[in-house]
Amino acid sequence: MPVAVAAAAAFTGIQVGAAMVATRYVVADVGPATLALLRYAIGFLCLVPVLAASGTGLRCPPRDLVPIALLGIVQFGVLIALLNVGLGTVPAGRAALVFSSFPLLTMLVAATLGRERLTWAKTAGVLLTIMGVGLALADRLGGAGRGWTGEATILLAALCGAVCTVLYRPYVARHSALAVGAIAMLASVAFLAGLAAAEDPLAALPRLGLAGWAAILFIGVGSGSAYVLWLWALGRATPTRVTVFLGLGPVTAILFGALLLDEPVGWLPLAGLVAVLAGLRVALGAPPAQSRSRNSATSAI
Repeated sequence: MPVAVAAAAAFTGIQVGAAMVATRYVVADVGPATLALLRYAIGFLCLVPVLAASGTGLRCPPRDLVPIALLGIVQFGVLIALLNVGLGTVPAGRAALVFSSFPLLTMLVAATLGRERLTWAKTAGVLLTIMGVGLALADRLGGAGRGWTGEATILLAALCGAVCTVLYRPYVARHSALAVGAIAMLASVAFLAGLAAAEDPLAALPRLGLAGWAAILFIGVGSGSAYVLWLWALGRATPTRVTVFLGLGPVTAILFGALLLDEPVGWLPLAGLVAVLAGLRVALGAPPAQSRSRNSATSAI
């Protein structure tokens, strides 16, 4: 995998972890659907000047426009709404651990649909990454539980993302990542507006303080930039190789907690970080020549 593609995927993984911490901070004040709406409304607004500067329009053949819009509704609308609901009851660390199943689910979905060959190296790399995430969060998963509804909701969100990740790739190969991301995001904003109306956002938003708005802006701007990089990476690497970088998300949450909230970092998180990096190395080992040729041809379309 080229360094630029790996860096783009890594940035997305880091942003996921940071956004989970920020979401946990503000979701109780605005509601899950309203927060998701604000997240991607801001994200789309961030894309507008980039679209104008690059000359990239939102025009797309109808045969591709409808599927991209539907994928966007699931990826941005359904996934994030489910994730926000889960984060309303599940601590950020535990939520990040559950969501780290994303790479494994992506690998299984891709293999089931015949989009990617399941190899021992990929399987070992993804499982090692998930084990590392578990080690990194092991000392933060204690405490009284509230059942498994929140965790199940987050797992369903990860499954939605895995399916979309696999199904997006043909459209990213045919069109620019920027156009695909903008169309998908705009479709999700329209969908989320209907869900958010039930939460009465006009009553909740004026009560937000400066810190709450700062968290929302951070989530929105980060999501807009990270998703374009995510799609760009998907156009140049297989879904499993891209999504394995989501293992950096929980580790990021731990590091941000230590830096911003003075939370202690023990040896388990450090051991988890080593395992995550080892898993990335195993899963991202050099592909065979046939696979490299196929990926290059796809990127050229």
